[in-house]
Amino acid sequence: MRVFPSKGKSLVFALAATVLSTSAFAQNWPTGNVTVVVPWPAGGPSDIAARPLAKGLTEGLKQSFVIDNRGGGGGNIGTLAVTRAKPDGQTLLITSSAPIVINPSLYKKMAFDPAKDLIPVTNLLRAPLVLVAHPSVPAKNVKELLAHIQSKKGQFSYASAGNGTPQHLTGELFRGVTKLDMVHVPYKGSAPAISDLLGGHIPIMFDSTIAIMPHIKSGKVKPIAVSGNKRSPLLPDVPTFAEAGLNIESYAWYGMFVPAKTPKAVVDKINAESQKVMKGADFQRVLADTGTEYVGDSPENFAKFVQAESAKWSKIVKDSGATVD
Repeated sequence: MRVFPSKGKSLVFALAATVLSTSAFAQNWPTGNVTVVVPWPAGGPSDIAARPLAKGLTEGLKQSFVIDNRGGGGGNIGTLAVTRAKPDGQTLLITSSAPIVINPSLYKKMAFDPAKDLIPVTNLLRAPLVLVAHPSVPAKNVKELLAHIQSKKGQFSYASAGNGTPQHLTGELFRGVTKLDMVHVPYKGSAPAISDLLGGHIPIMFDSTIAIMPHIKSGKVKPIAVSGNKRSPLLPDVPTFAEAGLNIESYAWYGMFVPAKTPKAVVDKINAESQKVMKGADFQRVLADTGTEYVGDSPENFAKFVQAESAKWSKIVKDSGATVD
């Protein structure tokens, strides 16, 4: 008599086969060149985190990790491309927090839902923001800057890396706390905003220490205050906003994500390999040079962090009245 396996046993066999297949798939990752999408123009803060990581992964895994800068839409265009990519670990997203935890509250309509369409892999680093001014601005500290802005009676502007970015919303916090009348000028990324600041076309901007430190060191811009809860080790003489009497604290953070439905074993492998690079000398040097903090974590803990950040920034967007469309 022929004996047929029960439905329960068949399900167990199928699940076991799937686990073995996924495990083998993860062990073989990457299977070819990996595309690392950065949804901002080349040269911005996300690039500074992405390039040393891509270099380390390329050297460690003997496959090319190629940076693909796709700026525009406040980070939404490049992020959307990743949500539509095949969930096999061959397409990664490295981005600032904006398209993940800010844009869903800022935009009335988005073509993707980061909470459903992406899987958090690891946080990469976080950095306080610095309020910097062009040398032509007649102010050396927060008090003098506030007086100067007030004297302009609404004819004063500040730049940001784009609508909905931490730079933009930190500017909105500044405007809200100080009750000053300023015009927001959004750019398609940090690099072009800095370029106009250096050229004197815009008087001030908020940016992360990652992007702005070289220009502070060269004297091309002057730092006024930092948004962290303590002074930056790179700018020990620059006060925090709290020290200047303003209740402003914010950070720019940068993380790695993959398309939804990427197998957990693959996500864990990407996380483990990324952690190796991040703990290495080259990446640690980037942290030291840019005054940023190491915040690498497990996919599970990073997912919890992202959820908390979503709640925080949605409230800030609502309170500020900021909108894009």
